[in-house]
Amino acid sequence: MDFIDLMKKKAVEYGNRLVLPEGTEPRTIQAARIILDEKLASEVTLLGDESSVRKAAEGTGTSLEGIAIVNPQNSGWLDEFAEAYYEKRKAKGLSPEQARTDIQGTLRFGAMMVSRGFADSMVAGAENTTADVLRAGLTVIGTTPGMKTASSCFVMQMKDHAWGSDGLMIFSDCAVIPTPTSEQLADIAVSAAKSCRDMISAEPVVAFLSFSTKGSGGSDPNVVRVQDAVSLLKSQNPDFIFDGELQADAALVPSVTRTKAPESPVTGKVNTLVFPDLGSGNIGYKLVQRLADANAFGPFLQGFAKPISDLSRGASVEDIVITSAVTLVQAGKK
Repeated sequence: MDFIDLMKKKAVEYGNRLVLPEGTEPRTIQAARIILDEKLASEVTLLGDESSVRKAAEGTGTSLEGIAIVNPQNSGWLDEFAEAYYEKRKAKGLSPEQARTDIQGTLRFGAMMVSRGFADSMVAGAENTTADVLRAGLTVIGTTPGMKTASSCFVMQMKDHAWGSDGLMIFSDCAVIPTPTSEQLADIAVSAAKSCRDMISAEPVVAFLSFSTKGSGGSDPNVVRVQDAVSLLKSQNPDFIFDGELQADAALVPSVTRTKAPESPVTGKVNTLVFPDLGSGNIGYKLVQRLADANAFGPFLQGFAKPISDLSRGASVEDIVITSAVTLVQAGKK
């Protein structure tokens, strides 16, 4: 099944709730209408001053029927959210007064809605920077218990269905961490494995990529960093198959795997690639996208305790709809 169709089908089945903090942004308003009409979310909430949201909706000719509008500055949740945010950040020197001010920002307020269970997923970034979206997610929601790393992945949909799982693969991390440590690489692999299950409905088979295969690159620090990540992950005994360090051909081409990494458990099965750094990840997904005429969906954030997603500020209405569908699926089936 096409990735978009798969995500929309799952989103409808799961019936999760979505908050969109950029409630006066025209593309976001139009996307909210589509998301509700297509039943991708059971509830959609726009954040912002109600009169401003309604004026923006009128400007796009969009009906707000059935869409909730919440103004963080006078919401009945404000006291509860301010206290919760203060408790989370007081060790960092945040005062109760500053916590109340900060939580009235739509990004933090939306993240707190997810954190406190008033929404299941949050999508933003059409008018806010990635750094701002990540900051709200990290300070309010935090990372998955036992994990310190928030990262990202792309879903690659190849025309040749022989690759990955029926042509679908996870590439990670291609958008967040420039030079991950061994510990971060191990976290990225765990998050990418979960993304594989959530997004392409496949059991993850993960390859840690490098310019070296099983020590062929010597003791270069960038090789050792990946080797240490593999060793660390082995000690955690995760519930998915993985191997590394592997060159790209050794990871993906069974005949090469058998030559360079005999008896590797991932031979002929890889559907999830963990890149050693942001440079290789970003270059890698774009090369596959352009040279193989593949579709690249993302980046989708992963590793958060509850799902949020960041948009490109150039995102189209359809981009927002697709990202919202994926993020609603990340929340899982209730």
